[in-house]
Amino acid sequence: MGEEKGVTVVDGALATELEAAGLDLQGDRLWSARVLQTNPQAIKNVHARYLCSGADVITTATYQATVEGFVKYLCLKSDEAVLLLQSGVQLAKEAIDEFLSEYKGSDRGKPLIAGSIGPYGAFLNDGSEYSGSYVESMTKEELKAWHRPQLQSLITAGVDLIAMETVPSQKEGEALVELLREFPNSKAWLSFSIKDEQCISHGEKFNDAVKFAIASDQLVAVGLNCCPPDLVSPLLSTANKNRGPKGGWIVYPNSGETWNPSTRWENKPINNQLARFAVEWKELGAKWIGGCCRTTPADIAELRDTLKANLSQQ
Repeated sequence: MGEEKGVTVVDGALATELEAAGLDLQGDRLWSARVLQTNPQAIKNVHARYLCSGADVITTATYQATVEGFVKYLCLKSDEAVLLLQSGVQLAKEAIDEFLSEYKGSDRGKPLIAGSIGPYGAFLNDGSEYSGSYVESMTKEELKAWHRPQLQSLITAGVDLIAMETVPSQKEGEALVELLREFPNSKAWLSFSIKDEQCISHGEKFNDAVKFAIASDQLVAVGLNCCPPDLVSPLLSTANKNRGPKGGWIVYPNSGETWNPSTRWENKPINNQLARFAVEWKELGAKWIGGCCRTTPADIAELRDTLKANLSQQ
């Protein structure tokens, strides 16, 4: 998967693509996860667009999907909440099956499904996935207990790997990697949310925060997501002085736009930031590259073309 380019191409934003299709997610405590119940076809349509754009990995619409959240905000029973969460995996499977059926003559390998698990802050829906402030009053065991139902549900549903993403603190990252050991046959990636050119959101140095993760045999990649693209190279360069992860770095920054609560997304860059920086990130050891908020299927297609062109020049 992705070996012909030396990089595995991950998909881009899901929620902002749903919004582009006309769905209003702003202010919803479940964000895109509610759409699993209200409009599952819309999610499948986004998956299909990314597959057609060349994504080797599609990520389930479960970032903000939790058993407790579905029970609290959708009035479901626990077993119903688990099934709704697992439906995100089924939608991804259906999208892949339909894609492969339509493109039988293609040389594309079978795309992977990454089961998205957001941080505890995503459930709180107060922006704390970009501060990690809650970890100061939680133990690792409490964090593991919180994440366990989601991890168990996604693995049981048959994902290829887990996307532990937008993690703001080293403590929560360590909790997730320790929890993963309870499922020894499962693989994952771990990506942190970023504060600046040196630190993850909670304030730990990125090159320190990734040390424990690099040692895990269950992680296929370690890295960062949902940050401005121009922060990626400085972070990888510093961390490479220690030792990069065996599977390489994973990077999937946002579009480079900034979020303003009153006007929403603004200051859109003229160029596709993913394609602009892709070769640079690859040379720094990134083996998994995709996009986060406000990146589109067109961005992923251009990213793939850029990597392909770079490979042909070597």
